Amino acid sequence: MRYARPWLGSRAAQWVVRGIVVGTLAAVSGLYVANANTLTIDYNGVVRTVGVYGDTVDEALASQHIELGRDDVVQPAGSSGTELGGTVVVRTSREVTVELDGQIITLRTTAGTVGELLAALGPRGDGALATASRNARLDRTAVRFSTVKEVSVAVDGSVLEFHTTRSTVRGVFREAGISLAEGDVTSVPLDAAAVDGMVIMVSRDASSSRTVTEVLPFETETVEDPSLPEGYESIRTAGVPGELRVKYAVKTVGGAVVERTEVERKVVRKPVDEVVVVGTMDVATAPVDPGSARALGQAMAAERGWGADEFSCLDRLWEKESGWRWNADNPSSSAYGIAQANPGSKMATVGSDWLTNPATQIEWGLGYISGRYGTPCGAWAHSVERGWY
Repeated sequence: MRYARPWLGSRAAQWVVRGIVVGTLAAVSGLYVANANTLTIDYNGVVRTVGVYGDTVDEALASQHIELGRDDVVQPAGSSGTELGGTVVVRTSREVTVELDGQIITLRTTAGTVGELLAALGPRGDGALATASRNARLDRTAVRFSTVKEVSVAVDGSVLEFHTTRSTVRGVFREAGISLAEGDVTSVPLDAAAVDGMVIMVSRDASSSRTVTEVLPFETETVEDPSLPEGYESIRTAGVPGELRVKYAVKTVGGAVVERTEVERKVVRKPVDEVVVVGTMDVATAPVDPGSARALGQAMAAERGWGADEFSCLDRLWEKESGWRWNADNPSSSAYGIAQANPGSKMATVGSDWLTNPATQIEWGLGYISGRYGTPCGAWAHSVERGWY
């Protein structure tokens, strides 16, 4: 008896099935690749352009195995949709220990540099002093900060308000030019830490003084500037009290002073009036096209803690400098790019793609502004006054 050889038919069927499976897998794989989205991710200053999957920023980051903590910052928001060729900025938070106005504190922050931490402090950080440059990394050395504090001194019948970065009461008096004679008493010890909102009272020793030095209060002048955003306030000239020398005729009975009569008053040093610049510009952020360099700048500025008012200054500054063009080339100098770095090769410290990548240029520009001026409004105010920044 001869049997049929069914294995030939089975082998043919197997190849057909295998072909269908392989074809299906190829189609699915092709569809998966086709659905990939190209995204530039700035992760703590490391910029990469990668293929991601997902309809939202959270999903795109998850596809790159980037997990966000509760205090981490991401721009645009995690629930935002992803756009082809867009940029996502991620800053992870960590604990840093610093000395702030004489106190050792540990805080959680996304700031990577001294300048970024000062910017996050808001108005207190503007003009603050630090023992390291604003571009220095926070995790490389212990840093001491002395922020701008408002201190009031009640002396000689006047109450003087000072904005100072001095860390002690003695330093405040020295900076203000207030002289203390032997026997004068202050309500706070001279070596005590200067604290924001502090009021210091000075009691002069008049028991037997025939010639004393008194302060001559300064005036405060307010100047409105329509080129700066409403609510922005900056001290253009710090007020310095003058100094009077007063001579008295003293009458004593039994060694005790019973009468003092002023006989001469002489101005030893004239006061310097304080000049405060106040912005009056209505902050209305210009429409920002999604995916544009301006939108990227707005997101990266927000990550540093700079809101609509600071972005308004940044927008005006870089519109003036480059029109937000990544290839803006100044023919009269070596300045290049959105921030007009001079020379443009300075931006290589952020990324080798500085010639063509707006994110690299913006990151460098924001770092430069933070390190030199503290905030975009500080840089814009300098540009308004001097014509450059």
